[in-house]
Amino acid sequence: MEKTITIQGRNTTQKDIELVRKTIDANPSWNRSRISKELCILWDWHTAKGILKNMAAYSFLLKLQKQGLITLPARKRPPVSAKRNTSIAYVPHSSLPVTARLKTLTPLKVSLAEDKDTLGLFKCFLSSYHYLGFSGTVGENLKYMVYDKDNRPLACLLFGSCAWTCAPRDNFIGWDLPARGKNLSLVTNNTRFLILPWVNVKHLASHILSKVAARISSDWVAKYAHPVHILETFVECKRFLGTSYKAANWICVGKTKGRSRNDRYSSLKVPIKDIYLYPLTKRFKEALCS
Repeated sequence: MEKTITIQGRNTTQKDIELVRKTIDANPSWNRSRISKELCILWDWHTAKGILKNMAAYSFLLKLQKQGLITLPARKRPPVSAKRNTSIAYVPHSSLPVTARLKTLTPLKVSLAEDKDTLGLFKCFLSSYHYLGFSGTVGENLKYMVYDKDNRPLACLLFGSCAWTCAPRDNFIGWDLPARGKNLSLVTNNTRFLILPWVNVKHLASHILSKVAARISSDWVAKYAHPVHILETFVECKRFLGTSYKAANWICVGKTKGRSRNDRYSSLKVPIKDIYLYPLTKRFKEALCS
């Protein structure tokens, strides 16, 4: 049996690596993006809606290069993420205090940040007020804005790609390596959750999490033609208690090991985080392990 290595959840053989090398060598004028698109075509990498998974293939190439398995052409322009960090425009907005009982603000309006104006406000809020900032998204994702009944913005949430591997999560689901590689796209990570700093409303955060959980799978189907069955998030232990997630019935399944997901040599130290999961269906294990 041919030896394989796992890169970005894909079992990669020496023949795969040779194909990448030949594609690069045979097309010296191609940039990195053109190479990644070609691999999507060769390997039939596309979403359920038929869109090429170009960013996933691009990330795959970078990881091959990081391991010394290929040599990509020199980058001809700054990374997209670097451009995003400097291109988020400030959007004027009110910061008048919102201090009230939750029932006086309901029903809340939860909407996808898709049009230009809403998306601009979403990016402005995260880049200005979230401690991790905002540098853009890669892969499948949904962005939510939350407003009160008077259309005042209260919060925003970002859901994107889940962690490639996370032992407590994988054990909770019952994943083995093949099932995880096949069904990773059916899990999404709540990478950002921001209650705006001038909003002080008891129980608001857990209420928002419950409202988003009730609709996110159908929103995912509408945008990407497949559902999600479980939500995950990572909460820095020294910074937050995870109270809102607990109140919304998310399950703490363990802690991270304090290493970056990109750490090959176990030398990059990052804050230890609690791992929370929220199953969206009773039969999530069956759906994720099939």
